This record gives sequence, C-alpha cells and structure tokens, in this order.
Amino acid sequence: MSTGESVLSGVEEAVAAAGELYRDLHAHPELSGAEHRTAAALAAWLRDAGFAVTEGVGGTGVVGVLRNGPGPTVLLRAELDALPVAEQTGLPYASRAADDGTAVMHACGHDLHVAALAGAAVLLGSGRAHWAGTVLAVGQPAEETLTGARAMLDDGLYERFGRPDVVLAQHAAPLPAGMVAHGGGPMTAGSATFEVVVHGRGGHAGSPHRAVDPVVTAAAIVLRLQTVVAREVGPAEQVVLTVGTLHAGTQANVVPDRATLGLTVRSVSPDALARVSEAVRRVVTAECAASACPSDPEITLVSSSPVNINDPAAMTRTRAAHEQCLGGQRVAWFPPSLATEDFPHFTESGAAGVYWMLGTVGPRQWAAAPGATATEKLQSLPANHSPLYAPDVDLALPTGIRALVSAALAHLDGAAPDGERSSSVDA
Repeated sequence: MSTGESVLSGVEEAVAAAGELYRDLHAHPELSGAEHRTAAALAAWLRDAGFAVTEGVGGTGVVGVLRNGPGPTVLLRAELDALPVAEQTGLPYASRAADDGTAVMHACGHDLHVAALAGAAVLLGSGRAHWAGTVLAVGQPAEETLTGARAMLDDGLYERFGRPDVVLAQHAAPLPAGMVAHGGGPMTAGSATFEVVVHGRGGHAGSPHRAVDPVVTAAAIVLRLQTVVAREVGPAEQVVLTVGTLHAGTQANVVPDRATLGLTVRSVSPDALARVSEAVRRVVTAECAASACPSDPEITLVSSSPVNINDPAAMTRTRAAHEQCLGGQRVAWFPPSLATEDFPHFTESGAAGVYWMLGTVGPRQWAAAPGATATEKLQSLPANHSPLYAPDVDLALPTGIRALVSAALAHLDGAAPDGERSSSVDA
C-alpha cells in the first residue's frame, strides 16, 4: 500500500463527518471579517485532529500546526467567508438570514473548501506514521474583500507559525464534480478595487442650473470607463473593468451633493492592470473637471491582489499526485480566469504556490441544464456568486479531501518502512 493509500484509508469516515460540517456551515454563513462561528467550528476540528490551534490571527483567522519531525512545511489554505447574497437554492440546509435580516450565502464554495480542509486535517493527523514535516492548516478570513491574507501575514503568520515551503489551495469551479483542473500559467487575475467619490453641489431639481449634479458626472464616468478596455487595451490582453456600485441621492426632487462609485479592474497581466488603473484615475479626474465639480474627486484603492501564477515545478508535482490519486481522466487543464484571489500574498516570502480548481457540477445538474452542447450548458449553469449556486457536495467533497491530502503528501517527506525518513521533495 502506498503512502497516499495508507493516509487515505479512512477517507469514507472523514467524508461523512466533513459532509455534516459542510451542511452546518452552509446553513450558517458569515460575512467577511465576521466569521466567528465558522472559525470556531474549524478550530474545533483541527484540535480534534491533533493540531495546535491559534484563533484570532489577522482578525478571525485560524491556524492549526501539526509538527511531525523534521521536513518541509506545507500550508493548506481554505477561506471562511460568505457573500451578501439571498440564497434561492431551496436546499434543506439553505442559508438562514442573520438575526438582523441580512441576506448571507456561501455562494462561492468556501464552505466546501473549509469542509475539505477539515477532512484532510483528520486524515493527515491520523496518518502521521506515513509522512514527516509540518502541516499548517489555515482558515483565512475576508477573501471576498481581498484583505484577509494580508491581514494574517501582517499579524505575523509566518513569524509565529513558520514559513512554508509550499502553499496549496483549491477553489470550487463549474467542472464536473469528481474532477480537478490545473493551470500552467495564470490561474486567476490580479485586481484593483477602487472607491470613487464625486463631489457636486446640491440643489433643487427644479433649478439644476444652480447646482452641480454629481449623478450626471458619475454617469459620464461609468460610460467613459467602458471605452478604456475597448480603446486603450490590446485585443490580446485579458482585462475587465466593472463598475459594481453607484450610490447617490435620497429623493427624486433633490440634486445630491455627492455620488459614490465602486469599481474593479482585473487582468492576468500586471502591466495591463497598472495601465488601466491609471486610466481610471485619469478618466475620473477629467470628467469631474469637465463638470466643474467644486472639488477634486476622492479616488481610494480599497484592495488589490496580484496575478495568481502557479509555481511550475510545484504544480507539476501536485498534478502528478492528483493523477495518481484520482486517475488521469479526472485531472484536467484550466484556462486563466478573470476571477481574483488574495491567495498569491501567501507566496510573497518565496513559498511555491499551487492553486487548482475543484469540480462541483453533479450529473443531475448537468442533465437539467438547458443546452445541447457543453458550452451552452456551462453558460446556463448557476455560476459562483449566483443565488442558485449549489455544489454537488456528495461528489465534490470526497474529491476535495483526496486532492488536499495527496497534494500535501507530494510535498512532505515520506516515512520508509524501517522508520527512516525518505524525502519526496526535490533537493
């Protein structure tokens, strides 16, 4: 029996227990920075698995440390937070609204990621006779706001718990459940999120000439920004600019004195990201000047994330481990995505990063999706962040647990039959 088979020998029991955790987390989601219940649930699992656990890292972050002799340090990351989305799946374990009536939903699969990490931690803890090194199990808060990874690092994550040699993470994706997919280049885009405040001069709707209407200026900004990608970005460059929020005014017969916009820029090219971000500043400033706004706009960079690029050698090793564990037919390639992540921050100290996609679409979902071709079905399936998003947990969770365990073992040292350690990591 191989090392992976030995460690995974109790996977059925781990899956059953982790499935209950998943349904509990899905029913009780928490927004970014407020993941107190979720963090406590993961912390309890890690303690039961034999990890030394510290809570409250970088806010609500959880760090579990399992030291098992000399060897490499491998970090496994899962996100804790959910989204402000009203669930419409009709599942028996669907999200329950918060006490204040706020709609919250695990619409991006983070509950699946946490449950897979918990199951993997149990198996790695019980299988310590078969590997050597250190496993760091990290529950990261505030991924959706792209602030949690940096907060944990600024709180001394590596100084307090050790610097990893490799950091591993997976993310739910619209692939057939039971599959994983890797990428040889960028996996997710770099991003910049801005808040823009346009200052006007309030007045009466019946005498707009005596006011400076920030709504009109904001509308001009929104329309002009659409031309940045269309006319200032090369056709081969992957860039998206989205204005996601626009807030202004309190009543129809009042010209407000300000308008606030929220927008994001995404690209798989750091250079294109920088150029388009600068264009945002230029366009906003120019439109405000053209409208004779009484003061300059406020342009604030709210958050940012680097392009997420896998380490080639570490990705190759991880992919080979997945092929051996899951079978080559269940391991695919994934194209660059313009979704964004703060996971790359964990690699800034020199750790090798590997990030792969975890399929979540079950056969019933696939069959029920409208369309005759795979492309048509993928277009009609509920995507991440949709109120209808519902992973097939019975198929996706076992794969997620196996993928994390086999990936971790690929980068840890192995234990020889006579008790001596044999390294499985390149010199």
